[in-house]
Amino acid sequence: MFDKVAKYGVLGLARSGIAAAYKIKSLDGKVFLSDSKDESEIVNSDILKKDFDCEFGNHTDKLLSCDIWIVSPGIPLNVPIIEKAKLNNIKLISELEFGYQIKAPDSKIIAVTGSNGKSTTASLIAHIIKKSGKSCILAGNIGDAFCGFPIEKKGIEYIVLEVSSFQLDLIDTFCPDIALLLNITPDHLNRYNTFNDYALSKINIFRNQSINNHAILNKDDDVIASFEENIHSNCKYFSMNDNNSDAYFTNGRIEFNNGLDNINVQEMQIKGPHNWANAMASILACNIAGISASDITEGLRSFNSLKHRLQFITTINGISFFNDSKATNTDSVKYALLSFDKPIRIIMGGSDKGEDFSVLSDLLKDKAKKVYITGETSEKMKSSWSGKFPLEAIDDFEECIRLCFNESVPGDIIVLSPACASYDKFRNFEHRGDTFINIVNEIMAENEKK
Repeated sequence: MFDKVAKYGVLGLARSGIAAAYKIKSLDGKVFLSDSKDESEIVNSDILKKDFDCEFGNHTDKLLSCDIWIVSPGIPLNVPIIEKAKLNNIKLISELEFGYQIKAPDSKIIAVTGSNGKSTTASLIAHIIKKSGKSCILAGNIGDAFCGFPIEKKGIEYIVLEVSSFQLDLIDTFCPDIALLLNITPDHLNRYNTFNDYALSKINIFRNQSINNHAILNKDDDVIASFEENIHSNCKYFSMNDNNSDAYFTNGRIEFNNGLDNINVQEMQIKGPHNWANAMASILACNIAGISASDITEGLRSFNSLKHRLQFITTINGISFFNDSKATNTDSVKYALLSFDKPIRIIMGGSDKGEDFSVLSDLLKDKAKKVYITGETSEKMKSSWSGKFPLEAIDDFEECIRLCFNESVPGDIIVLSPACASYDKFRNFEHRGDTFINIVNEIMAENEKK
């Protein structure tokens, strides 16, 4: 459905926007690039200026000459330039939608969304499919952009996409063959007017599906259940509690009601109840995709946890460090706390996303030996938790980590699991996690000299 006659405007020159621009150019289309950031803030802006008609520092009315806008997921849909586009009846789509419009028809799409677990689940599905010998790419909100691959050419059997709510806000025809919704919990409440609006964005993944497509749903999630009338595809369910589900957890095993072999979770390298749920969803998707039970089992056994997601770093003097920087909301922290069989020392805090931290109070009291808070949300966290359990605020990130280590004894577990975004002090959660790892490595080197 690529329109060579239409002129495309690309708003936002990060990974997905640039990938879309170059894809349009490769298809002999017309494209204009626009970013509100200064030219000095745009990576390779000098190259972009040579390859495209561009503007930096502001979104101007030059965009109004474009017929279709591909809008970066980082741009809120209530900013003035977007409102102007709506008044001028300009078509607004995401890079996800554009990629779907141009992909080869023989490629099957498996799309994964949810508030938590998207990256692990999408990566696990892609890992299993690749291990089985089939051609597969992993794209979307993880790794390279959807349009960064030769998706318009035949031969890619499976495209596994991690999909965010922001990407789903501007779909039109996007219809995955298999769509997974892992959970819906409060997140990005600084972007959406209400939690219901956020939930509807997630449900949008099923918008164009029919009974010929497949939906994989978390049976334990009451929010998902409340929107099931919006889903018209062939549904499969996974559950940590309901033994009538297609995949369920019981007595340390993942079991199935469709003939698949049971799996002992101790055989997997990923840990925690949240990852067992992610594994169930992944197994169901791969089973629908035609992957054999033996290949699925082998893929599960050989898959390692992703960086920044309860990633084990090292043990120093009997004290273990885990990097869970991707835990940018309270629900992710719940999973981290429940993944250990004894209380942990937890480092929290960052930039505020509008969440209520008090929802963690009881679990922190039960599962945290001490809570160390740092960053922009320190005062908000203190007001929620002061007097309820051992708590200390240290503004400097490195000092916070070092204090946590100095107060630890052999056998203690230290986990960075912030419950917040990272933009108060870091570029993104990866930068925060890498900084944590570097500081831990410095502490290790210092203790090796003693």
